[in-house]
Amino acid sequence: MLPLNRRKFITQASTAVGATVLLSAPLVGSALDLFRSDGPVTVGQVMDAFIHEIPGAPFASTVDTLKAGNRNIEITGMVTTMFATIAVIRKAIELGANFIVAHEPTFYNHTDATAWLEDDAVYRYKADLLKQHNIAVWRNHDYIHSMRPDGVRKGVVGQLGWQEYGDPGQPVYNLTAPLALRELIGVLKERLNIPGVRYIGDLDRSCGKVLLMPGAAGGMAQINGIGLYKPDVLVCGEISEWETAEYVRDADASGQSLCLVLLGHIASEEPGSAFMETWLKGKFPGVKTTHVASGNSLAFL
Repeated sequence: MLPLNRRKFITQASTAVGATVLLSAPLVGSALDLFRSDGPVTVGQVMDAFIHEIPGAPFASTVDTLKAGNRNIEITGMVTTMFATIAVIRKAIELGANFIVAHEPTFYNHTDATAWLEDDAVYRYKADLLKQHNIAVWRNHDYIHSMRPDGVRKGVVGQLGWQEYGDPGQPVYNLTAPLALRELIGVLKERLNIPGVRYIGDLDRSCGKVLLMPGAAGGMAQINGIGLYKPDVLVCGEISEWETAEYVRDADASGQSLCLVLLGHIASEEPGSAFMETWLKGKFPGVKTTHVASGNSLAFL
């Protein structure tokens, strides 16, 4: 197992801001109750159905709380996404959807604390837009990552088509036919819909063993992962440039054959939200569910 990553550490160490919204309404008593659909489906029913499948859930401390709306809202449609951006909210309104399942924060910090934003015009616009249209937003981060195997990783590996190259729950993928770094980058860009990546390494270097770490695992986890699995290339979402990038640069200079590819945090985990769309459609087929990609907040020049 890799060391505790940055996000899990923050989540477990932080107080459960707003967690009472989730924890004040316990899970229903049986799986049968979870999927009984005699009438309209509510936000709380969907949340409980997903949490019911997670080992050790519900968690006493989690950022996976409602950021807008309430559990009793009857769902007219669902949208999955990485970030509940204003553009995604507007698309949900256009689709007639009033429940957004987002993977990352809605209000610009890990716990979605908003006291510091009360007088901020951007926050007020977004919060008022959600309230005006009675839209609920639930962050599903800790729970989907706690699936076995990790739901985000499952989505990413499925989109890459790498299921046969590794074992579920393991971060290493051994490509049947090794690719030159430039070819691997081309595959990643094409299959994950990325316009460009940052990298370290000789573009002609052969890469057969890939350590895949979507999101922001943190420098210690990434570097320890390199030491444990000894890959040809680390493919990850984002890094602190003064940590992992410097390690890889020094590793390369010391004679190790090691490359690094940075996909970007959003691109590296967006397929997890597509996986969530599939899960929701399977459990609640009577509710229209749409994946709306939030896209990269940064452009490439």
